[in-house]
Amino acid sequence: MSNKSNLAPSMQHHKLVLPEHMNHQGSLFGGYLLMWIDEVAYVSANLQFPGHRFVTVALDNVEFKHRIECGEIICFNVSLERQGNTSLTYHIAVTGKRTSASPLLFETRVTFVSVDDQGKKQVIER
Repeated sequence: MSNKSNLAPSMQHHKLVLPEHMNHQGSLFGGYLLMWIDEVAYVSANLQFPGHRFVTVALDNVEFKHRIECGEIICFNVSLERQGNTSLTYHIAVTGKRTSASPLLFETRVTFVSVDDQGKKQVIER
């Protein structure tokens, strides 16, 4: 396992929240946020470890901290927190761009496992 000082730097991804992403209460439907988190973590893993096939095995602590409005640009700060022999864990912090303070809207960890063509765990090589 690598320690944090040897891990890749953070990546940022952005998303515009559109009317089709709203729930019946007029705020972002949480399922979209979870999908985007899985997607940006997956993109980060593939950019940092090209040539590997990753599958999501865990998403930790789903707690929405603030309402997300239509038209808001949200920022996903993705950092590799842990690299094991066959797994990666990313920390994702989601902030809003509504003010200069950029409040924390959501944070979680996503864990991936590297698998081969038969779905068996495969060692991650850089």
